[in-house]
Amino acid sequence: MRNVVIIGSGCAGLTAALYTARANLSPLVIRGVEAGGQLTLTTLVENYPGFPKGVQGPELIELMRTQASEFGTEFKEGNVGRVDLSQRPFVLEVEKERIETRTLIIASGASANLLGLESERRLLGHGVSTCATCDGYFFRGREVMVVGGGDTAAEDALFLTRYATQVNIVHRREQLRASKIMQDRLLRNEKIKFIWNSVVEEILDAEKREVTGVRLKDLKTQKEMVKPVDGVFIGIGHVPNTSLFRGQLEMDDLGYLLTREGSKTNVPGVFAAGDVKDRVYRQAVTAAGSGCMAAIDAERFLDGEH
Repeated sequence: MRNVVIIGSGCAGLTAALYTARANLSPLVIRGVEAGGQLTLTTLVENYPGFPKGVQGPELIELMRTQASEFGTEFKEGNVGRVDLSQRPFVLEVEKERIETRTLIIASGASANLLGLESERRLLGHGVSTCATCDGYFFRGREVMVVGGGDTAAEDALFLTRYATQVNIVHRREQLRASKIMQDRLLRNEKIKFIWNSVVEEILDAEKREVTGVRLKDLKTQKEMVKPVDGVFIGIGHVPNTSLFRGQLEMDDLGYLLTREGSKTNVPGVFAAGDVKDRVYRQAVTAAGSGCMAAIDAERFLDGEH
């Protein structure tokens, strides 16, 4: 019988592990399919407190994992195949192994929607980004491209105008899906240009390990062109990793877990932290903070049962 099981090994999950381990709760962290979370897809992180010269994303995650391990956190590889939250102890199936736990902290994160291109995958963290607020600063004085037409793309584009000389928005239609107020802001901004009815065929140049341009196809004429840019931001949204909990936990219309009084879900003993419940900020530091909250809430919940 476990006191605490944590699903997810990004900033939120590892912070929750550190706090529950220091509370002598011997947490078990199930690392999941995207072990380490979104930070493992980034390079230099300059906005996490305590690192004045920045830190590599994978290195930051490894430091967190080592710290949690030092206090007795146990880690398990694999994915959770099934969860039963209908009664306590809660039951999880991980690679056909049955695990019972008195409390559960869900920190499974949210996955960025990607275009599915091989060049995109190879250039992630090398000029291709899914987080404008994380990486926009690196493109000071450069020209960039944002792919998408909804509010995510609009917000990214507006943020990037603080640094880039020009922001090109590529959208497969001739009208944005973003809200009217966001569209008005984009159209008023002289730094933003639109490339309509077009899709990204390839991001250049994967062989050089840097973005030099994008090969686009016009969906009306079928003609292709290469647009020189220094960075590409994928702004087609995120999907919270919550499919396991449908029908068991309350979610919003996009599938993000709903919490109250900090990290509490609608099921007593189940807590949520990080991007799995955060559709607004999605930063490493906010994820870590909510992991701390979930750990303290879990500890107090267990204390209340004695």
